[in-house]
Amino acid sequence: MHVGILRLELGIYDAFSLKDKRRAIKSVKDKIAHRFNVSVAEVALLDTLRHGVLGVAMVGNDVAYVQGALDKIVDYVRTMPQADLEDYSIEFA
Repeated sequence: MHVGILRLELGIYDAFSLKDKRRAIKSVKDKIAHRFNVSVAEVALLDTLRHGVLGVAMVGNDVAYVQGALDKIVDYVRTMPQADLEDYSIEFA
């Protein structure tokens, strides 16, 4: 069993309040979870207005499969208009 952990650092530059930011983050989280069937949570910078960090977790029995799926999530997030992908990292546990 291999657990892949993806950390996404996002910029939400259209947010003018924490409510705007949370709406954008929730939209990104829901779209990722629905499309890729993974666990997603906001894990850092909760009270920062224009930045957020999402954690994505996926379990599989093949490292290459999990790596490929997490790479697809990164590519998908790059296309989303709600947030700009500033940085990301992938690790395995």
